[in-house]
Amino acid sequence: MARTIAIGEQDFSQIRKYGCFYVDKTAFIKEWWENRDTITLITRPRRFGKTLTLSMVEQFFSIRYAGRSDLFENLSIWKEETYRKLQGTYPVIYLSFASIKADNYEETYYAISRLIAREYRRHAYLLKSDFFLPTDQEQFQKILGTKGNISDICSSVNLLSEYLYEYYNRKVLILLDEYDTPMQEAYMNGYWEPITGFMRKFMNETFKTNPFAERCLMTGITRVSKESIFSDLNNLEVVTATSDKYETVFGFTEEEVFQSLEEYGLQEQADQVKHWYDGFRFGSCAHIYNPWSIIQYLEKKKFAPYWVNTSSNALVGQLIQSASPKTKERMEDLMRKETICVPIDEQIVFRQLDKEEDAVWSFLLAGGYLKVQEKRGEEYRLQLVNEEVHQMFEHLITGWFSECRPAYNYFIKAILANDLDGMNDYISRVALSTFSFFDTGQKTSVSAQPERFYHGLVLGLMLELKNRYTITSNRESGLGRYDVLLEPCSRADDGIILEFKVMQPGAEKSLEETAQAAIQQILDKKYAAALERSCSRDGVRIYGFAFRGKEVLIDGGYLAEYEKRIV
Repeated sequence: MARTIAIGEQDFSQIRKYGCFYVDKTAFIKEWWENRDTITLITRPRRFGKTLTLSMVEQFFSIRYAGRSDLFENLSIWKEETYRKLQGTYPVIYLSFASIKADNYEETYYAISRLIAREYRRHAYLLKSDFFLPTDQEQFQKILGTKGNISDICSSVNLLSEYLYEYYNRKVLILLDEYDTPMQEAYMNGYWEPITGFMRKFMNETFKTNPFAERCLMTGITRVSKESIFSDLNNLEVVTATSDKYETVFGFTEEEVFQSLEEYGLQEQADQVKHWYDGFRFGSCAHIYNPWSIIQYLEKKKFAPYWVNTSSNALVGQLIQSASPKTKERMEDLMRKETICVPIDEQIVFRQLDKEEDAVWSFLLAGGYLKVQEKRGEEYRLQLVNEEVHQMFEHLITGWFSECRPAYNYFIKAILANDLDGMNDYISRVALSTFSFFDTGQKTSVSAQPERFYHGLVLGLMLELKNRYTITSNRESGLGRYDVLLEPCSRADDGIILEFKVMQPGAEKSLEETAQAAIQQILDKKYAAALERSCSRDGVRIYGFAFRGKEVLIDGGYLAEYEKRIV
């Protein structure tokens, strides 16, 4: 009989108590312990079992779970006699920053203070210890009541480690889950400097200057050591997605997935499961599956983008939305399920995301949206991970036009029908909405506005017309590089070329003249050459988009008509 699936349960003891579905990852305990790394940071995408793994580690080592052999019987770790004796023999401090999500620094600091207070409350029995002096009592109560200042909070884990060491005469294990969640929130909400200052001090006192810690284990999505958060931790072992260590611990291997499908009578769906959810790679191990999606599928027996819908993906949307034209061009390639070659730096620097064009790819790789196909020197060949991630980006892009959806739909219909009046009517509404959407608060020149608009428009058109057209932007054709080209999949449809031009008051007197100048550029540069294989000359339409501020005017028609005028 198939085991019960407990959706969202991340407490190891609860899963084991009720015999729920669980893929045995307890071999990690032995591997981690025998590596003897003092401080380990493991980065993996969200929903890859990081919290459940730390819960497992806590309940294996913690004195609070001494004698709980029932939690580990019949699992891999329990086959090791040495580790049976090790279970339940260490004091453990366990914190998770996963829920530390606030709009400002003050709320973040208070949330961390409350979290540490709860951990102090778990160890409130220490207050009755003989070794506690009045000053110890006072300090403990201060943290317990969240009345400590920054210095108190930053040293609180170090201090609790000392108390536990005095009580048990044994060094402690420190577990910190999702350490980087507060930092991502700070980046998005504009309080980066104060949070990095706090985290730097907190990390230093918790891990570097803590003589009472035996081992420390952290998890997160990104590595941010270049921000000097870990600048003083020279004994930090960092395990990223490209590291060979612990490569099969987080996520399900293909063998584990296929065994699970058989348990639930779904083995005939293996190929579809692979199409939707396979594609992650850690170290040298390819074909890693996201556990959350697999568990959801086993329960619901329906294919859907489960993993990507567990978060708002707000930061991903913000990064793509405000990205450079070149980045959006690469997104076009990814959305066509092609690969891109870019440099990758696994040490994420959030401030670089605004300044360095390629930093976004490092973030998307760490977040699990991209997979490495091949490493070429300093560059990586990357691709969207699977169908689930592809659908997430489709939803993200179509959401850009949500506020002007009716006008956007009519605009597309007008393009297809060569309805110039309709195109002009609806494009003004679309442009007004999308200009403001792509204005991310940074100083953007007037000439850059059309670029923001048309690269967003291209990605939108790609999704709306993906069954009828192959849509590309800024590619070479004829004697130059066109702005946007719609190549029909069927010769029954017209090929379409769009050129965007900002009105130059010194050169053009009106938007009409600017639109005509854009059309003339299409003709002069022979952009239609790219459509020769898929269209007849009579089946090519060309349009000039003229911009003045947020005003847009479109002119154009069939290429053959313009060529007759020239003759």
